[in-house]
Amino acid sequence: MGFTLYSLIEAALLCVNAIAILNEQRFLSRLSGGGGGGNRQGYPGVGGYVDDYQNVGGTKQQLLNLIRSVRTVMRVPLIAFNIVTIIFLILFG
Repeated sequence: MGFTLYSLIEAALLCVNAIAILNEQRFLSRLSGGGGGGNRQGYPGVGGYVDDYQNVGGTKQQLLNLIRSVRTVMRVPLIAFNIVTIIFLILFG
């Protein structure tokens, strides 16, 4: 298997898929320091939209914001990209 542009695109697609399937209650609330259960302190977008996005904490908070944005925006396009990738793999191996 060679190092091609297609392999880079496929690797990026797999990484975005991994981000898209993260469970908010199990993984993201644990990272934000919210503890367990329904406590989501420090998670962007929970306390108020404007306050959370203007007062960005540190790197960890920005990473959580990126993960949440990818999960929100890329949900529908990921389905199409995955279908195209599967068809491409079936046709061309």
